[in-house]
Amino acid sequence: MAPDRPLAVFFDLDGTLADTAGDLAAPIHAMRAERGLPRIADETLRPFASMGARGLILAGLGVAREDAGFEALREEFLRRYEAAMLVRTRLFPGMAQVLDALDDAEIRWGVVSNKFERYVRPILAGLGLLERSVCAVGGDTTPYSKPHPEPLLHGARIAAVDARQCVYVGDDQRDIEAGHAAEMLAIAATYGFCGGDSPPERWGADHLIAQPLELLELLRLR
Repeated sequence: MAPDRPLAVFFDLDGTLADTAGDLAAPIHAMRAERGLPRIADETLRPFASMGARGLILAGLGVAREDAGFEALREEFLRRYEAAMLVRTRLFPGMAQVLDALDDAEIRWGVVSNKFERYVRPILAGLGLLERSVCAVGGDTTPYSKPHPEPLLHGARIAAVDARQCVYVGDDQRDIEAGHAAEMLAIAATYGFCGGDSPPERWGADHLIAQPLELLELLRLR
C-alpha cells in the first residue's frame, strides 16, 4: 500500500542519497599500503561503508573498536577521509530526478546521517545540495545518533513538520528502527550499502526500493 503524500522526506547520506563508498574506502587502501598490506577490493569494503570508520577499520585492518590501537587508527582514517571526501562521491543514479520531483511537488527534503555534521555539510555543498536541503543533521548534531529517533525528530522540527507525516529512507537496519521510533514511514534502500548481519527484507521496513526512482512511484509523484 502506497503512503499518502508526505510533508517531508528525509534521507540517510551514505548509501542512500549518495554513493560515498569509493571515498570511504580510499583511506583504508592508503593505510594498508603504508603498512605493507595487499590491496583489497572496493566491493569487499562496500558493505561496511554504512558503519563508518568503525566498520571499515574492522573490515580493512582487522581492528575492532574495543581493541588497543583502534582510536589512533580511527583518527588517521578520519583525517585522511576529511582531506578527500568528494573525489568519487556521487548521487546515486536517479536521485537527482527524485530531488527535483520533491521540489516540484513542494515536499521538503533533508538529510539525517550518523556521519559527523562537519562532514555532512561539505559533502552536501560539494554536491550542490546544501542550500536545497531543509536540514543537514549529523550523528553529533543531537546528543543521540540513529537508531535513536531524536536525529529524525530534530530534522522534522527544523522542517517545521509533524514527524508522523514524514518519510525516512535509509540503507541500514538502524535507519528503519529510527524511522519507526520517530513514527515516520520507513523505506529501505536496497540499492545501498546494506551492511550488517540481516538482509533488508528482514528489517521490518514499510517498503523496499531497489532504485531511487521507485520512491517517486511510492509517493505518487510520477
